[in-house]
Amino acid sequence: MISLGQQCARITAGRATARQAASWTRLLCAFLLATPCAGVRAAPPTEYEVKAAFIHNIAKFVEWPVALPASGRARLCLLGDDPSGGTFDVLQGKQVDKANWEVVKVDAGSSLKACRVLFIAASERADLGRILAGMADSPVLTVGDTAGYAERGVMVNFYPEGSRVRFEINRAAAARARLVISSQLLRLARLVDETGGGR
Repeated sequence: MISLGQQCARITAGRATARQAASWTRLLCAFLLATPCAGVRAAPPTEYEVKAAFIHNIAKFVEWPVALPASGRARLCLLGDDPSGGTFDVLQGKQVDKANWEVVKVDAGSSLKACRVLFIAASERADLGRILAGMADSPVLTVGDTAGYAERGVMVNFYPEGSRVRFEINRAAAARARLVISSQLLRLARLVDETGGGR
């Protein structure tokens, strides 16, 4: 059986240098090891536990142009059919910088601009253009895990590579929303533009 540490290393190894991979592995594993489920089972994290950990850590490498609301809550909004089966709830109340995650289910009629991070499920593929247009370049980090989402304007998109979870970043989409993504994070991602190209 693959240990948690081995799984973390497999997830985070790849394009990064040894030093970058080690740094990112420590961040990811520190979060995974802090989750209640990690301490009571030997099984490696599930796909969506890994994605939740990535969202948590990616948020630490993004600068938003607006301050958090007075509530001190960073809203992680889930739009569409939740593919995680509720796994993203593991983030509920966890501290991220000076805030705590508030995980909420939303629909297309909600005020999506109130989200700090918006996860757009595959079920919203047909409406993705309208959803992104409605965001009007608001400072909301959009995230997905559906093929083609990054090319269509989603800022961070997870994709599989064998048994590993990788992520790609659309820098132009983030720049339009006035979000600054750390160069550290960019070096770990596959960079994608809206013409379908990538690095």
